[in-house]
Order: sequence, then C-alpha cells, then structure tokens
Amino acid sequence: MPKHIAIKVSGRVQGVFYRASTHEQAQRLGIKGFVRNEPDGSVYIEAEGDEALLTALVEWCKQGPPAAKVHHVEIHEGTWKGFTEFAVKR
Repeated sequence: MPKHIAIKVSGRVQGVFYRASTHEQAQRLGIKGFVRNEPDGSVYIEAEGDEALLTALVEWCKQGPPAAKVHHVEIHEGTWKGFTEFAVKR
C-alpha cells in the first residue's frame, strides 16, 4: 500500500547537489513528490510510493551525494497527496 512521508535532512546538504541527486534517486525508484532547500540549511522532501521504495530512499538520504555530510534524518508519516511527478523546488 502506498505511503506518504516527509523527510528533513540536516547537515551539509545545500550546495552539494543534494536536491539533484535526490531527484535522480526518486526517479530511479519511481517515487513521486518533491525536494527543496529550507532557510535553516536543511533539505525537505515529501515522497509518496511503496513502503519498500520509500525505505530505500530514506536509506539513501542518510548518505546523500558524495559531497554531503548528513548529520540527521527526520521522518514523519503524512497524508497522501497524489503527486504525479518528483520535482526539484527552488
């Protein structure tokens, strides 16, 4: 059964291609939603898809792209929104 989760990733995650890399991972996994930078320096992701695929995305988020230094990943279950694509928001 598909799920909706919100993910907040803290650390050195802006200016290291984290959003673009998250987009690639989500596309590869068939996950819908979006990723954006937050004013506090974190990255915020909303993702929808099969639970196993969301788990794979969360595991990837704990590392991120090579230049990232992830300190904390926070996950919250949310309400299904029916995203039709995975977008990088500015």
